[in-house]
Amino acid sequence: MSSRVRACATLVAALVLGPTGARAELVYFASGRSLSVKGHHLEGDLLVLSLRGGGDIVCERDLVVRIEPDEVPVPDPPVRTADEDVSRETGAQDDGPALMWDLRFDSMVRSASARHGMDAKLVHAVIAVESGYRQRARSRKGAVGLMQVLPATARQYGVFDLYNPVSNIEAGVRHLKALLGRFPLALALAAYNAGEAAVERYGGIPPYPETEAYVSRVLRLLAG
Repeated sequence: MSSRVRACATLVAALVLGPTGARAELVYFASGRSLSVKGHHLEGDLLVLSLRGGGDIVCERDLVVRIEPDEVPVPDPPVRTADEDVSRETGAQDDGPALMWDLRFDSMVRSASARHGMDAKLVHAVIAVESGYRQRARSRKGAVGLMQVLPATARQYGVFDLYNPVSNIEAGVRHLKALLGRFPLALALAAYNAGEAAVERYGGIPPYPETEAYVSRVLRLLAG
């Protein structure tokens, strides 16, 4: 059986099972990308993916390899953007932010930072911008918890319970340290936000407004 036939068979099986109710789903594309969605349904030869933040994506069925239940099913977050939530909860302003960390997580941050030789203030700055210290935060791309770690990234470090703040910080700190081993600080932050491939492809901070703003905010908090 060819790989294409196997992929189609896997997808058909997933579609026969249908959406999993209140559970989110992970859609794996033939391109190698994945996306967390509310659910899916068929419209003729087209696959309709219902996005967690609202709206749909319509694509041909053969673009999707498989659909599985999301390993971290949670209710959908409010449709506010992560940046809006972080600004409200940290009090950070673009024209002069101050790093105000949540003392509930300070000992966890310091412990993980010391264990891996990281700057605790940098870790706090990343958490402030990533989640505003909301330990149950979840992005539309499926990043989870305080440091907004993707489940696939966490698995590289043997971490699975990303809503546990200790585990989340451990995975985030280890991933950030690995990136700092490859890139200077600004580029490591860009890679944390947009992925290593994007940094390598552009040979610097990718020209994405979200990533440029993210790097700028973290660096300003770190310097403040």
